[in-house]
Amino acid sequence: MSDLTANSPVEDVRSSYMDMTRKKRAYNAIMLAIFVALMAAGFVTADDRNAGGFWDGLHQLFDFPAEVLGEASGKLAEMPAHFVKFFPSLVETINIAGASTLLGAIVAIFLSLLATNGLARWPRLIPLFRRMMDIMRAIPEIVIALVLIFVLGGGPVPAMIAIAFHTSGALGKLFSEVNENASLKPVEGLQSVGASWAQRMVLGVMPQVSPNYLSYALLRFEINIRASAILGFVGAGGIGYDLKNAMSWGKGQYDEAAAIFLLLFGAIVLVDQISSILRHRLTHGAHMEATL
Repeated sequence: MSDLTANSPVEDVRSSYMDMTRKKRAYNAIMLAIFVALMAAGFVTADDRNAGGFWDGLHQLFDFPAEVLGEASGKLAEMPAHFVKFFPSLVETINIAGASTLLGAIVAIFLSLLATNGLARWPRLIPLFRRMMDIMRAIPEIVIALVLIFVLGGGPVPAMIAIAFHTSGALGKLFSEVNENASLKPVEGLQSVGASWAQRMVLGVMPQVSPNYLSYALLRFEINIRASAILGFVGAGGIGYDLKNAMSWGKGQYDEAAAIFLLLFGAIVLVDQISSILRHRLTHGAHMEATL
């Protein structure tokens, strides 16, 4: 009787499950150890190549922020004038982010539809379009911007193209995941009455996925504002270019750098709050309509 119990299917399943659990824990421990070793090796290498060493300069970490704040606090009366002076550059940065987000989202919609099973115009080319999106989001914006600045010269256009290129790949991946959850019944119904591929996508798919599309696009817009400011450091225009100049001059111009920091911080917080409210209304509003 005990032999039958020991060899019962329940015991076999339990034993198999425990073996799989132990193997999984062992693999996770090995991967964690490898990750920690790589991080430690990378830190040691970077510290050795860093001029002066990381630990030697750690005590000076807050010296520069304190110097900027000290000079800005001594020139508080000039801050409103600095805000007015650099506000057009902030508007330019937001315009770069907005234009690149819009252009990238349009390209991402087409790529995502062409890379989604059940919706693709050419099903055999789905892997090609997916690899295209992988490449587009794998290349950093700053690399693309540096190449375009070398070809086109400095200004907002290279920054817009670089951010739009990266945004197309990033949003294309997110949009394709949204498309996977879309119902195919409206698409099949439109196809049965002779609708073209474009008509099936616009009338059968877009009404289902547009709230999530807009939500992801707004989230990407916030990221692109920061990206456009960073690209200003390499000559791509916007408020980042003014910040680079103010910091390059050193003492005597730190009040301008502080004003630019405050403008950029305020703009990012404001856009973040507005887009969060809009995303909440889009996603929850769409959910309520689907429930009703």
